[in-house]
Amino acid sequence: MGEKTFRGIPVSAGVCRGKIVVLDRARPDIVQRQLTDEDLPREIKRLEAALAQTRTQITEIQRKVMAAMGAQEGSIFDAHLLALEDRTLLDEVIRMIQEQRVNAEHAFHTIAERYAASLAAVEDDYLRERAADMRDVAGRVLNNLLGLEPEAELRYLNEPCIIISHDLTPCNTAQLDRRMVLGFATDVGSKTSHTAIMARSMRIPAVVGLKDASRQLATGQSVLLDGHNGLLIVSPSDQTLGEYGQFMIKQATWRQRLHDLLAEPSITLDGHRVPLHANIEQAADVEQVTANGAEGVGLFRTEYLFLKRDRLPDEEQQYQSYREAAAILKPRPVVIRTLDAGGDKFLAHMQMPTELNPFLGWRAIRISLQERDIFRAQLRAILRASAEGNVQVMYPMISGLDELKQANALLEEYKAELRRERVPFDEHLQVGAMIETPSAAVVADSLAKRVNFFSIGTNDLIQYSLAVDRMNAKIAHLYEPTHPAIIRLIKTTVDAAHQQGIRVSVCGEMGGDPVLTPLLLGLGVDELSAAPVLVPSVKFLIRRLKMSEARELAAFALNCESAEAILAGCQELTRQIAPSLFEHL
Repeated sequence: MGEKTFRGIPVSAGVCRGKIVVLDRARPDIVQRQLTDEDLPREIKRLEAALAQTRTQITEIQRKVMAAMGAQEGSIFDAHLLALEDRTLLDEVIRMIQEQRVNAEHAFHTIAERYAASLAAVEDDYLRERAADMRDVAGRVLNNLLGLEPEAELRYLNEPCIIISHDLTPCNTAQLDRRMVLGFATDVGSKTSHTAIMARSMRIPAVVGLKDASRQLATGQSVLLDGHNGLLIVSPSDQTLGEYGQFMIKQATWRQRLHDLLAEPSITLDGHRVPLHANIEQAADVEQVTANGAEGVGLFRTEYLFLKRDRLPDEEQQYQSYREAAAILKPRPVVIRTLDAGGDKFLAHMQMPTELNPFLGWRAIRISLQERDIFRAQLRAILRASAEGNVQVMYPMISGLDELKQANALLEEYKAELRRERVPFDEHLQVGAMIETPSAAVVADSLAKRVNFFSIGTNDLIQYSLAVDRMNAKIAHLYEPTHPAIIRLIKTTVDAAHQQGIRVSVCGEMGGDPVLTPLLLGLGVDELSAAPVLVPSVKFLIRRLKMSEARELAAFALNCESAEAILAGCQELTRQIAPSLFEHL
């Protein structure tokens, strides 16, 4: 047939080649059935059971995504869970069942599609993308009502392939087996879609917006997918394969170079050592810590022990999880963050208030200081695990000195309890505070007198300082890690810490971005912590950097008034000292 090229939107970089699997475009038939009055209570129970089953499925997907990719990617599914709790939608469905005496499938499909169609029709890109989330949820609910197995085709792939589909939902994408799925391409979608975000996080080459490719192609055809330029090349010619072959050889060589660095120290060309740690969600993630050459855990997000459970984890369950991670990684440090619930993380077994702005509401340390039983069980579990000798603890979302004093006082109270009970723990347990709010950065000099270290959570620090929700496509461009205000807040925090002789780590996304690594080190940051898969790239950059270069860049940034200029300076230095790294970012 000869070579044929489909052009779309590149959303996740990378190149792959293989045979395609075109997903079945068939949708389940939603048949309307008339019910009797006696059938109605049973039909509503069917709906409630399907909703509960869907909630369980999505929370399990969210848990896996959080464990594999991090909290930001996992938060994508909060929109799905909120749709399942939308009383306006659900009340309309129940009213339709009762008033029109129709089956739950028909009622739910009708109302949910009406909502999705309304979202898809608005001009706002962000809201339009949420129509796909609504249809994702609705499809899962309908599958559960009909007793159908979701994603059957994706689950039973038996050889590596490239997926072609009209669309892929975030739930579909999250469950792709990276050993079997080389990449994917869809007829619809955009760079801001949750599916695109998932693809980038999973580092799967992806192209969207191919219009009708899924209708023109058939399972088994050979293609080449170019996620850099948004191309799907069917039956590529020898010349095309040769050109891309050279590119793929470079990719493989690059991966091998990173692998060769795993056992090497993270040290600059002029001998400055920078500890590199990993962020994890559960004890099972420690494999990834060592597999990617990290020197320990800089952030153990404990809230995922609390989420998606029928009841709160008790002290013993928490202790076993913390101790397991510490024992495996010993003597490498394991920094355990206390519960950071609220905001976009909801605890099903707690009565979380409905808040107009949950990120400014009851969350993190504020919950712990009011729910003392929860805090007591967690701190006692962490203290007991500290007997391994490598555990540290830190409090999230500290906004002022009073919160830190209260938390430390409770920690001392629970230490005294364990002494009376003759339960061993580390008497010299190191305690840290997360700097995530502008107020904490401003009073960092006071906080630094009462802790052993700071950990800067740049995601929230940027969000709160700039008043920007980066998941909102309308204003995402305002989310600027190199904004002069952020640079100065980081510097203020570092200076206050060093004046008291304590260290500073960065555990937010800035800590895993090699382009920003020289800037952070130049500002005086002592340690970095990132998602495990990002650690090798950061180490590669550090080993080609001189601290004199980093300090010069930081001095420029502190005197610069433009976020764009600061970012350009970071990019220029990265290109200069590690051009091969920049090519693969």
